[in-house]
Amino acid sequence: MKEFFPIIRSSQLFSGVSEEELTAMLSCLETRRESFPKDALLLRIGDTADAIGLVLSGSILIIQEDIWGNRNIISKAGVGQTFAAAYACAPGSVLNVSVVAETAVTVLYLNIKRVLHVCSSACTHHNHIIRNLLGELAEKNLRFSEKLTHMGQRTTRAKLMSYFSAEAQRLGKYEFDIPFSRQQLADYLAVERSGLSLELGKMRDEGLLDFHKNHFVLKV
Repeated sequence: MKEFFPIIRSSQLFSGVSEEELTAMLSCLETRRESFPKDALLLRIGDTADAIGLVLSGSILIIQEDIWGNRNIISKAGVGQTFAAAYACAPGSVLNVSVVAETAVTVLYLNIKRVLHVCSSACTHHNHIIRNLLGELAEKNLRFSEKLTHMGQRTTRAKLMSYFSAEAQRLGKYEFDIPFSRQQLADYLAVERSGLSLELGKMRDEGLLDFHKNHFVLKV
């Protein structure tokens, strides 16, 4: 497990934790490590979650699918990022999303009961991680609100412009990489890939942006 300590300590959930503290915390929190191949389902619609997942390698997608197979990407989590925290913090809540391995992935699971309840030794680590967890949940809630803003736009171009504007403002620069492939971006914004590609081409021709794969430069 120690080979993953730099990743774990770099995560928002364990921000400010020393290596010595981390060793004690991982034991106290009853963590377990699991690996999954690409396209494996880590969680599916209808499941319940009793642990927070922290990505140690690879990446996962949080998706919604209707009964006809139409897919909407809710979010993506890469190395050092968490998933299923909100569901784990609401005991008995049933997932309305699935968690899929975008690549081969290794995950650290943290028992939510041990995270939220002070152990018999009354260690101070719990207060630290709970504060970090609260901040992470709040940030994810804000990002989801942004996604709803993008999807609420009437046209594919307006959705793209809303998304790119939010990314530029969040990062504080006009040049950035996005975490999605072209198909994933279409699924995230709930538009057809062909229409999205067409609008991107038009926006480049009009001098509004330039891009190569998932690297974008906004022209303002």
